[in-house]
Formats: sequence, structure tokens, C-alpha cells
Amino acid sequence: MRTIALIHRIIQQLLKDKRTLALLFIAPLLVLTLMYFIFNSENSDLKLVVTGANDMVIERLEDSDFNLTVKEEYSIESLENDQVDGWLNFDQMTMKLTLLNDDPSRANAIKMLLAQTLNSNNNKGSHSLETIYVYGDEDTKLFDIFSPMLIGYFVFFFVFLIAGIALLIERTSGTLERLLATPIKKYEIVIGYVLGYGLFALIQTIIVVLFSVHVLDIVLVGSIWLVFLINILVAFVALSLGTMLSSFANSEFQMIQFIPLVIVPQIFFSGVFPMDGMAVWLQQLGKVMPLYYASEALNGVMYKGYTLSEISLDLFVLFIFAIVFITLNIVFLKKYRSF
Repeated sequence: MRTIALIHRIIQQLLKDKRTLALLFIAPLLVLTLMYFIFNSENSDLKLVVTGANDMVIERLEDSDFNLTVKEEYSIESLENDQVDGWLNFDQMTMKLTLLNDDPSRANAIKMLLAQTLNSNNNKGSHSLETIYVYGDEDTKLFDIFSPMLIGYFVFFFVFLIAGIALLIERTSGTLERLLATPIKKYEIVIGYVLGYGLFALIQTIIVVLFSVHVLDIVLVGSIWLVFLINILVAFVALSLGTMLSSFANSEFQMIQFIPLVIVPQIFFSGVFPMDGMAVWLQQLGKVMPLYYASEALNGVMYKGYTLSEISLDLFVLFIFAIVFITLNIVFLKKYRSF
């Protein structure tokens, strides 16, 4: 009977907590639906530009699975701007294959498909093939592409969770209520919390970046100061978002329930899964998520060696995210006090 009474109490308690019930039943369905569309996305065709080839070679390449473009002239700068997977240039007795290599799996696929096509065309024997890489080299592994994104993800995840729960404890313990009873302004409270927790987020970010680069030897082609800058912005976005969402949670349990709704979907758009083959609406959805821009910037600096000007747009968007979340934090403080 005591067990039945306990079960009855738990059921009654959960039935009264509509927010927990909604997150419990709806969140898995939303995440599963998202995963369904993402994992059913088709891989985009391999894009190959050919210059200097004769008609027989072009005809053979057109019959293969390449998304082929024939040009008279081309350059590595055009390859980067057009985001083309490879450029095959014929020059007398040599063939030069230039691979973008921003995705090693696509670079390897280009080499394999090209080898099959040229072998069947009996052309390989008359030309020597030279392969060069715009990013990375032939030893580049898939983890070299993912690792910069993972740094941003873990900084975002832990700062979001810790900041959200910390402010929640401040609220449920009555500390925030006592603070609100003083003449302090709403924006002063928000700025104080953001900068206070932000100091520890900054230290955590520095430790994560230094450990990743110097201990785990994660690839770093660009400036480490840019990596710090990106991750500090990521930490402040996560901090402001976590504190904002903590306004809607009444317990640590409810705060953790935001993870499948706020954190998990961002993994899918952080570059771990190729977005080229996704539906247009999914690609647009990814562009409203902070980790999309963080991953673009981190991958650009750490793997491709981008400079500040080349990631300025991503940094600007992250800054706007932080400003918007901080502003919403100030607005949501009205729930607890009217000034």
C-alpha cells in the first residue's frame, strides 16, 4: 500500500507539472523528427571543374557521377569561392587534381571516382596525375574537421548548463528576490550576472582551447587568438541563453529538460553532418542557431587558416545573439519585479 501511495503521489505531482509533461512527451518527438529529415537527406553530387581536357575525356567524365563543369580557365581562388570539390587540369602530359578537401570523405570520393573513370578511359597511362590540397593534406582525417566544432560545442554546452542552473539556484534560494528588493536596476542585475559568471566561462574557455591545441594536438592552422575570441563569444551567447531560459524553469530538473530542445538540435547544424544535401528549409533552420556560426568560424580558423576579416560575419552574428539574449533577460526579469 505504501508503494501504491508513493506511485500515486508521483503521478499527481507530474500531472500538476504541465511544463515537465510537455517536455517529457514533445521534446523526443521534435528531436526524432529533426533526425528523420537530416538522416534522410541525400548527399550532394561531387562537383568537379575540368580545364584543358579533350572531348573524349570530357564525354567520359560527363557519363560518370560527377557534377561536371568545363571551363577554359580556372583558379584555386575560384575553387574556394565556388566551394567546388575538385579541379582537374590537363596540361600536355600531366593532370593536376586540386582538391578543396574541406571534407576528406568527399575528397577521397573524388579520387576514387576519377581513378575509375580514367582507368576505363585508358587515359591514366598517358598522363601522370599530381594531386594537391587547398586545405589539409592527404593524411587529413574526418576528426580534423569535426574537432574545431566540438570545442565550440562543449564550451557552449557546459556554460549554458552551469549558468542556467546557477541562476536558477539564486532564484529558488531567494537570493535573487532579495536582490530585486534593493534599488538596483534590471540591466545592472543582468550585466552583473553575465560578467560574474562570464569570468569563469572565460577561464573555462581558455583551459579548453589550450588543452585541445597543446595536449590533444587538434589541428590549428590559423591564429589561436581568434580561436579564443570565437569561443569567448560562444561562451557569452551560451551564458546569456542559459540565464534567460532559467527564467522558465522551476527546478534543476526542468532546466536539464531544455537540453534536448536547445542543445541537441544545434549539433545537427554544427557541421558534423553535411548541410549541402539537406532540404532548403533545414539549411535555413540551421542558420538561426548560434552553433552554426560558431562552427563556421572555428572550422575556418583552425582548419582553413581564415583571418579575422574572413570570419567577421560569423563573429558579428554571435555578438547579435548575445545582445538579443541579454536584452530578453532584462525583459524577463519583469516576472519577478516591476520597476
